[in-house]
Amino acid sequence: MIALLSPAKTLDYERELPPLGATVPHFAEEAMGLAKSASHLTQKRLSELMHISPKLAKLNADRYRDFPELPERQALFAFAGDVYTGFEAHTLDEAGVTFAQDHVRMLSGLYGLLRPLDMIRPYRLEMGTRWAPRHKSLTDWWGTRIADLLREQVAEEGSGTVLNLASQEYFASVAGKLDGVRVIEVEFREPGPKGPRFVSFNAKRARGMMARWLVENHVTDIDAMRGFDSDGYRFDAAESDADRWRFMRG
Repeated sequence: MIALLSPAKTLDYERELPPLGATVPHFAEEAMGLAKSASHLTQKRLSELMHISPKLAKLNADRYRDFPELPERQALFAFAGDVYTGFEAHTLDEAGVTFAQDHVRMLSGLYGLLRPLDMIRPYRLEMGTRWAPRHKSLTDWWGTRIADLLREQVAEEGSGTVLNLASQEYFASVAGKLDGVRVIEVEFREPGPKGPRFVSFNAKRARGMMARWLVENHVTDIDAMRGFDSDGYRFDAAESDADRWRFMRG
């Protein structure tokens, strides 16, 4: 199977890296072109598009302006948000990273589809952004390209299955475009005063933990993923169906 993750707004280009190989993103040229187009956006426009403060708008305007000269690092170690806190990539052994390279993908507004060891530059461009060159939105701009590549990679991997651990915003870039691929949707819930509830922060961390569990245990059988049990989560058979799985936290 291939597990899909969202990227993160929070980035880490400071922490020391383990000795790793590196690969080039499939859509590296497209990313460079998007960054060049975004470099023409004013700080005010970036702030409006991304709903960010003037300070963050300046940071990202500077990033787009200087994009070709920015430092690069492997995507799995560059992203540092809640999902990647759950993944804990820096404690993963080399065999686990190698397995992740074959079985984990990150959707990206700028880079389209990333492998863990693909080198990326610092950026912020969410998939839901209502802007793109000659299009109304990024999802329109990407069209079927991300889904086509993902289908190719799933075919090469051989399982015919995607484990969707991405947010709705990012999965929208491939939703309805993965003909012939089985997609398992995963949701995480925990007890609440009115029954099972969704807690965004915990769910994001759980998505990363599940991806970590997959690569740490070298899981290739999708049904085995029902055994995920990190941080007190358990598969809830009564609230699940064939392609939509619920995990409850005890």
